[in-house]
Amino acid sequence: MKRLLPTLLLGALAVLAGCASGPRLSDSEKVALYRVHAGEPVRDFNFFGRINGWTPLGDSALAVHTRPSEAYLLELFGPCPDLDFAQAISLSSQMSRVSAGFDSVTPVGGGTGSIRIPCRIESIRPLDLGALRDAQTELREAQVIEREAPAD
Repeated sequence: MKRLLPTLLLGALAVLAGCASGPRLSDSEKVALYRVHAGEPVRDFNFFGRINGWTPLGDSALAVHTRPSEAYLLELFGPCPDLDFAQAISLSSQMSRVSAGFDSVTPVGGGTGSIRIPCRIESIRPLDLGALRDAQTELREAQVIEREAPAD
């Protein structure tokens, strides 16, 4: 399986590069890219009340950075209102742990004003940030090469 993984990753990157018609990926392409670079699901992760950063991946998934070198792909039970437009998020936790099926993400500062709707976490998967960065760089380079190709 370890020998097959690089082939699968390159195939997924080729598909994503082919789907990308402009400098930005669609939400479904972003989620697909993050899924390719996510490990097996885990029940929970340590959370000490501080998020180092986060990336919305449409309205039902996001990447949460708990440390500069540690991040998780959180997929939610259905769409989460205002996740794409939130200025910040909050995470619920119990005893310094965020758990799939129990805890929630709440968008803060989105379009719903003062109403904050928590969105339950369906799955948690650790991200390989180095591989993800490499893939994003390759996609950007592929888009630049594609745009620079002479028209026939």
